[in-house]
Amino acid sequence: MREYPIRVGSMLFTMVDPHHGHEVEYNRWYERDHFYAGCLIGPWLFSGRRWVATRPLKDLRFPADSPVADPVDAGSYLAVYWVLEGKHGEHFSWATDQVKSLYAEGRGFDNRTHVHTALYTHDWRHYRDDDPVPLELSLDHAFGGLVAVSVEREPGVTKEEVDRWYEDELLPSWLPGSPVASVSSWSQVPLRDDAPSFVPRDEGADRRSMHLYFLDGDPRDAWDRFVELGKAVSGSGLAHAALAAPFIPTVIGTDTYVDELW
Repeated sequence: MREYPIRVGSMLFTMVDPHHGHEVEYNRWYERDHFYAGCLIGPWLFSGRRWVATRPLKDLRFPADSPVADPVDAGSYLAVYWVLEGKHGEHFSWATDQVKSLYAEGRGFDNRTHVHTALYTHDWRHYRDDDPVPLELSLDHAFGGLVAVSVEREPGVTKEEVDRWYEDELLPSWLPGSPVASVSSWSQVPLRDDAPSFVPRDEGADRRSMHLYFLDGDPRDAWDRFVELGKAVSGSGLAHAALAAPFIPTVIGTDTYVDELW
């Protein structure tokens, strides 16, 4: 089999800040309870991973003013989850009810701020290698870094035009020989009307796509390449980077990095 039936169709992307003084408490609550009880035990969600942005990583973000993270250095922790293709509605119907039930049972966490929490559907992917780590396995693979780039289309430009430019002009020269193993593009979908009220609504979602870049190593070692990418996107006249944010994986079962967020 070259095409396997386990295919990611949508994702939950949630970027959050613990409140000052609650970093350890938040890290442990999320990792030891909510990561599983609020997400992984749910139907059709088959993979998840947590990432962190320390102060030096936050200092690399651009642009200075971002509609995705306000201020641009907001959002210390990122969790990304894959949902099986064709099962978006079933899973997130369960998830909405589950989160409400957990909070009713006293298993929520109030000392945090959702910076950008959104649902996305998968559009396309490109790999650097002929025999790559499939996107479906990327959250379980030991990638050294993740860069999230929110791409906002200019007025009057269609998503198809931007996607075509990436696929035909940018990625064929940018991706080969780089430390970036894959790039995938995702379209934001509206939150359910009954989604938790502490999750902010994104008014500009219909003009933006989220691109995820999985890296072999630390994104700091390749950041010049992403700065060049941002300039190329703006120079195309089709779009611009609304946020470019690097992350490294958390060290599961530890409080590593909780004292390096601010």
